[in-house]
Amino acid sequence: MTRLSKAQIAAILTLDDFETLALQSMNPAAYEYVAGGAGSDQTVVRNRTAFNRISILPRLLIDVSRIDTRVSLFGKPLPFPILLAPTGYHKLVHPVGEMATVDGANDSEALLVAASFATVSYEQMRSRARQGMWFQLYVQKDRGFTRSLIDRAMAAGCDAFCVTVDMPVNGPRDRELRAGFKLPNGIERANLSLLGSAIAGGAHRPQGRNIYSATHAADVTWDDIDWLRNIIPKPLLLKGVLHPEDAAIAYNAGCDGIMLSNHGGRSLDTVISTIEALPRMVDRLQGRIPVILDGGIRRGVDVFKALALGAKAVMIGRPYLYGLAVGGSDGVSRVVEILRTELEMTMGLAGCRNLSEIQKDRLDSL
Repeated sequence: MTRLSKAQIAAILTLDDFETLALQSMNPAAYEYVAGGAGSDQTVVRNRTAFNRISILPRLLIDVSRIDTRVSLFGKPLPFPILLAPTGYHKLVHPVGEMATVDGANDSEALLVAASFATVSYEQMRSRARQGMWFQLYVQKDRGFTRSLIDRAMAAGCDAFCVTVDMPVNGPRDRELRAGFKLPNGIERANLSLLGSAIAGGAHRPQGRNIYSATHAADVTWDDIDWLRNIIPKPLLLKGVLHPEDAAIAYNAGCDGIMLSNHGGRSLDTVISTIEALPRMVDRLQGRIPVILDGGIRRGVDVFKALALGAKAVMIGRPYLYGLAVGGSDGVSRVVEILRTELEMTMGLAGCRNLSEIQKDRLDSL
């Protein structure tokens, strides 16, 4: 892969520009794995286009000489409401993988949610992270091993746990299957290494009619969430929730937050976009726990719209992977810088001096 210089990276203007450049430099099968979704990619497209159907209604003649994007999540102050979502297999796009991502997160002051399927262990990543770090968890068939993952993350200093609940079985990822994607030799799921090489570095997806995965369980229920709540003393969020009633059940089960996500369109195709699902979820929860929106964020105006509809923060996934592919840690940092700057611009132009002023009255009716 050809990586750009600092000056070249600094000249990149948009997150979409990073994807264009990444397509030119990434292994084609790896690109299809990162970019592709489930089925015919309708949810991937809908996550993006749904934002364009929402219009901003700005207020004028407000002193916006100071813009404040600070937010607090579970008592931790963050300089802006943009998180790096859990994404797997960073060594597909960079030789040192997640360690370069951590450096980019450090440089940009972004909070990173480490993935279960990282190619570097959580302990290594957390030891380098300056902003703290969360851990994304798939409940494994072996609940004892699941407990050991939690204990390891806790010992390393994990600040919050995000349990992904929207992939009990595999979906049809046509693009990566057509590309023949598989984990290259030498790349493995580092956090799962104790389960043996067949799982840590085995086939990415089962073959034939087998819809089940060796890397996460299909029998996870609300009883498991109760169990996790009892053994995890840190904030616990559910990732992959779309239905407002599931969000309400999660709140009643003691969960501390919701990651409103459709897995970037990579799980079930033709599901609702996350920005479309947001108003009903916010209405159902009534501010009792924060909602973090994941899916389709590419511009600062997207962040603004999500916050105006009640999200506490947003996450990005594919864009920072493209940044990692193009420019390593500098690419990750530049992706965050672009989005953060565009959010500040949007706030100023819409007449919002801080996040609390980003309300529904700054949007046209949906």
